Amino acid sequence: MRKDGTVFWASELLTALYAQDGQIDGFARIVRDMIDSKRAHDAVLESERRFRMLVDGVTDYAIFMLSPDEAVTNWNLGAQRIKGYAAQEIIGSHFSRFYTPEDVAAGLPQRALEAAARDGRFDAEGWRVRKDGTHFWAQVVINAIRGDDGTIVDFAKITRDITERRESNRLLEETRTALVQS
Repeated sequence: MRKDGTVFWASELLTALYAQDGQIDGFARIVRDMIDSKRAHDAVLESERRFRMLVDGVTDYAIFMLSPDEAVTNWNLGAQRIKGYAAQEIIGSHFSRFYTPEDVAAGLPQRALEAAARDGRFDAEGWRVRKDGTHFWAQVVINAIRGDDGTIVDFAKITRDITERRESNRLLEETRTALVQS
């Protein structure tokens, strides 16, 4: 607290001062005003909180991160809705579990990450697998997230279920074909 009664965030260091005979002669106290550092820290925390609210609030897209060793490191509510796994069930698991067995055998998950690492981004559509084993047609984007030194620290993966759009396009094409034939 300042002399005028206002309160401030502070860092304090208290050190004992010893006389030559080893007895405590007094104390030195250094108080440093840390309000600017506290405000900056609080602003970062608020920004992170708001960003987490944004990511968690998006339910039409599965948004999650993968570690460089291909394990799921976080999970939004959209991912839970689309893929069927709760965060505690999937975090730490290898991301290949979202691919069909045929795609896993063909090495598609690893090739996707290799392309993202090489090009910065991988974009594709294909069949993906939910927790209950059902398949859905997905639009997938994987971005390589690099540190200041250029090394990959994570991959950001965004998946959207576009099964209905694919089916609508298929029905539209069948209708067009039938019209041309008649």
